[in-house]
Amino acid sequence: MFLDRLPRPLRLALYGVATLILLAMCLVPQQDLPSAQMGDKIEHTIAWFILTGTGLLLSHQRPLAIGAYAIGLGVLVEVLQSTMGFGRHGDWRDLVADSLGVAAGLAVYALVRRFGRR
Repeated sequence: MFLDRLPRPLRLALYGVATLILLAMCLVPQQDLPSAQMGDKIEHTIAWFILTGTGLLLSHQRPLAIGAYAIGLGVLVEVLQSTMGFGRHGDWRDLVADSLGVAAGLAVYALVRRFGRR
């Protein structure tokens, strides 16, 4: 994959941008976001799947670190949503959905690595 051949500082910057986009989507007031009409938990699962997948595309040698980072970010988001007062509410079920997205991203990565070599 060509993305993992980019210089490490550039890959970190790209992942930082992906993280900032996700943080903005999770922390701005709810009324300022467009409605995707999918349901909050599905949106969380998809967002964390994309975050994990992006990390794996940029640095496939560290899948567990990327997964741990994504779950840690999910915890941080829920804590911030609980304390910021922007009309957002922390919810442990969102963290479960985030974790499912991370697990799905890691599972797809493992399948691609296993069967992509053949």
